[in-house]
Amino acid sequence: MPNNSPTLELLRAYESRNVTFVERDGSWPIVWACARGNFVWDDAGKRYLDLTAAFGVAACGHANARVVRAGQRQMGTLLHAMGDVHPHALKAQLARELSRITFERWARSKFKVSGSSAKTIFCNSGFEAVEAALKTAHLATGRPGIIAFAGAYHGLGYGTLNATHRDFFRGPFRRQLREFGNFAPFPTSRRELPAVESALRKIFSREKIGAVLVEPVQARGGINLPPPNFLPLLRRLCDQHGALLILDEIYTGFGRTGAWFACEHSRVAPDVICLGKALTGGFPLSACVGRADVMDAAWPESTGEAIHTSTFLGHPVGCAMALAQINELRSRKLVTRSAKLGHELRRLLSKFQVQSSRFKVSARGLGLMAGLELRHADGSPATTLALAAIKAMLHRGYVLLPEGEHANVISFTPPLTITAPQLRRTLRELGLVLNDLTP
Repeated sequence: MPNNSPTLELLRAYESRNVTFVERDGSWPIVWACARGNFVWDDAGKRYLDLTAAFGVAACGHANARVVRAGQRQMGTLLHAMGDVHPHALKAQLARELSRITFERWARSKFKVSGSSAKTIFCNSGFEAVEAALKTAHLATGRPGIIAFAGAYHGLGYGTLNATHRDFFRGPFRRQLREFGNFAPFPTSRRELPAVESALRKIFSREKIGAVLVEPVQARGGINLPPPNFLPLLRRLCDQHGALLILDEIYTGFGRTGAWFACEHSRVAPDVICLGKALTGGFPLSACVGRADVMDAAWPESTGEAIHTSTFLGHPVGCAMALAQINELRSRKLVTRSAKLGHELRRLLSKFQVQSSRFKVSARGLGLMAGLELRHADGSPATTLALAAIKAMLHRGYVLLPEGEHANVISFTPPLTITAPQLRRTLRELGLVLNDLTP
């Protein structure tokens, strides 16, 4: 049904036209009015099963009651503090908790980690956490260059654009970029590792590299999973060349891949980890969390003026919600649940087929982070089919998103509270849709 929502009319009139895509026939998007648990309701009252967790944010379900109450209580007590000047207690408590669930826990688990505690720079959005990490690397090593990877997406700020690979995002602004990023291939199989290692060593030999920045699983790149030896290779190369290993776990963190953090599947600890999205369950807060010795070596002690800060640094409402969110993940064992349901999701996807011989599908994933890639029989991306399927699923009451440079990967990043029957119903409906679209 065409969407004639007054909200969309207002956006057409008053929002930059580059932001919200609106189909001319009104079939996309819907306007969200309410969300609870695994479901979203639009402004016409129709209910949808959310297979995106709103970009991975709603790990504990939309509007989780305990997380919401924590935010509400904090709003009634202290709505705003003063960033780097006059602190509040929850900022200190959350910094301690992030140290405990990252570097302190990894040290106890006998990961290869040089330090046993962490220090944090709080930010507002994911890309800001990555930019804080890039600043950390530059200050700690004195070297400006970084290595990122093909397919990488680290945000769209002017710092992170140097590490976001897709030219669609970087191209319009290239003349304003210093371009300190160097790109290496991102491997998706073990046989690619020797070539990737060779490319990395060449970059290290010719550039002044202070950091390697990588997503343990590429999300917007197309749900791309590297082989198990990839992160250990990066750890080894960084150690050899005195560079920092920065892991962008903004999407993969907090149970998304069936572990608290995706790096744990390889038992590799970074020097700095970037967190966001599911950190609060819905409030804009992110964190650059680094080994204490690295952070202390990089950042001088404040003498009254911080060299990296913002007005809303460590916002009290966000900190309250983050502490509640972490407690929910822990008490409801949602990380274990993600691993268990992830096995079921991959099993369902591995059996997925389309009747038409003109198309082929392939599935991949880790925990509740999976993708179904659609290609033509000749191997070219089946972008039109993927987008048509996602739109048809929306009309059937399922929210899905495309990923990858060619938007031909249907991604699944539902709330970690999703049920197995809901996953099975989604895949059954998607099978019907694709077979209707490929007679």
